[in-house]
Amino acid sequence: MGFGSYDESEQENQQSDADYDDDEAVNVHNNDHDGRVDFEAEADQDELLDKLQQMKD
Repeated sequence: MGFGSYDESEQENQQSDADYDDDEAVNVHNNDHDGRVDFEAEADQDELLDKLQQMKD
């Protein structure tokens, strides 16, 4: 038995042994938001870039 055939048989067993309902599955799109986020920074662009450079160093 080669490594590849072992992997295939394990995958088949996992799929047939799946013991859950779709109702119990997590819906990752349950809280999707298509809106917009705005914020105002007190610092100007140059100050923010300087701070970023400091963090990188």
